[in-house]
Amino acid sequence: MDPREHIRVTGFALKNWAVAQVQDSIAVALLWLLGLWILKVPWAPLWAALAAALQIVPHLGPVLSLVGPVLAALLRWQDWEHPLYVLILYAVIVVVDGLLLQPYIMRRVAKVPIWASILAPVVLGFAIPFWGFVLAPLLLAVLYAYKARAA
Repeated sequence: MDPREHIRVTGFALKNWAVAQVQDSIAVALLWLLGLWILKVPWAPLWAALAAALQIVPHLGPVLSLVGPVLAALLRWQDWEHPLYVLILYAVIVVVDGLLLQPYIMRRVAKVPIWASILAPVVLGFAIPFWGFVLAPLLLAVLYAYKARAA
């Protein structure tokens, strides 16, 4: 395979990964919007849009997207229950996204098997702390693009 072909396959895989990330961000934003509307948190569309934008940043982005809705709930109701409900909503969204949405979207868009998109970040996270979690989806997308190319 010549270098141009390597660049083409890798570029195609990274484009598919980016498409999957955008779709995941939109899905997470919709979950946030629905949950925050049910909880009647002020400025729900703003917090959902912010969550979509921050979803691209691995590990830190979803946590940062939590700050606004928790503060809005705290300032609106001035109790501990409503911010707790937002924290519970966050936990549900993280679990649904990490175990269902991301693996499904990666399988559909980048042709990465669900088991690989769950297992690889864990294994690489232990092997290369922090960077393993960040690089795992990219490496999987490229690896499975080459696998499809060889088949």
